[in-house]
Amino acid sequence: MSRPIGEVPTRTFQPGDVIFREGDDAKGEAFMVHVGRVDIRKQSGGEERLLRTLAKGELLGQIALFRNAPRSATAIAADAVTLMVIPANRLDHLVRANPALAIALIRDLAANLVAAEDRLREVEEKQRKKQEEK
Repeated sequence: MSRPIGEVPTRTFQPGDVIFREGDDAKGEAFMVHVGRVDIRKQSGGEERLLRTLAKGELLGQIALFRNAPRSATAIAADAVTLMVIPANRLDHLVRANPALAIALIRDLAANLVAAEDRLREVEEKQRKKQEEK
């Protein structure tokens, strides 16, 4: 369901609803959580893993916009969720006009990269241990 908050369009989802799937076209949109929590999940090693849970004020879907690529993960409503829709051109304008926002996004992306590297090391360690057990 779509409904604006002031001038900002929104979308609402029920718990368990898929907001977007890994590999989907970004359709030129990112989102900001206005109400509720969103689980970000990714297929890895044949299973879906929870990467993180986003709450009010956090962005999702921006990576696909910055990369001009399909969605890199799946977003699922953890509870009743209202998202503010941020078109790509609006996000681009906000980043260019607000250096503090740009720095916050860079820090968030860097933290996500470090977390992904940590998860990769964990997976590699599990695989190494499995090989040693054989």
